[in-house]
Amino acid sequence: MFTVEERDRVREYVLELAARDPRVVAGAEVGSLAHGEGDRWSDLDLTFGVTEGVAATDILDDWTNDLVSRFDAVHLFDLVADPAVYRVFLLAGHLQVDVSVAPASKFRATSPRFKLLFGETNEPEYVQPPSREYTLGWAVLWARHARICIEREHRWQAEYCISHLRYQGMELACLRHDLPAYYSKGTDRLPAEDADAFEGAIVRSLDPDELLRALSAGIRGLLRECDLACDDERIRQRLREMVG
Repeated sequence: MFTVEERDRVREYVLELAARDPRVVAGAEVGSLAHGEGDRWSDLDLTFGVTEGVAATDILDDWTNDLVSRFDAVHLFDLVADPAVYRVFLLAGHLQVDVSVAPASKFRATSPRFKLLFGETNEPEYVQPPSREYTLGWAVLWARHARICIEREHRWQAEYCISHLRYQGMELACLRHDLPAYYSKGTDRLPAEDADAFEGAIVRSLDPDELLRALSAGIRGLLRECDLACDDERIRQRLREMVG
């Protein structure tokens, strides 16, 4: 596993690449390390603003060659989240490094976990978490899909749907407690009674009876969330019908 010192060396090297590159006009650290909230396992996430008209992939391609040469970095994929392009690397010791680039005119914080390192930034535009209604709607659909898959004897697909029902249900609990809902980042901080409500929805085998058991447990967890923060009795009724 990588060390904090190794991560710091990569951080300084990427910042040196940016400092030497005339196309780069601003830089920031984002994510858990931006304000000291991370730990020794946290990944490195750096973002940069570049002059107008410069293609993000041109800069990222140039820097990729350097990172591969210096750290034997593996380029896993690019994520386009307009206006930024994120390039994700995996280095030795399982260090994840995310480098993103956006035009200077659109370079801004999209969450409070943003620390400007140099240059200027625009007014922040924070990405809002999904609404409870949206999250609950998806959870109900995953429950519905899971029941249909069990009826069709599509066991692997049923397991997939039940797992996503559980994820969405726990996201609902996170939203209720004002915890991060995406990527299950808040689930380990949930009160035990809220997390335990969905533990039974973990699928232990592909046996049809087990799939129905796990689905029923997930739906009970959803009904609990509905009782705590949902006024629509029709949703409760639809969920009860799925396990009839």
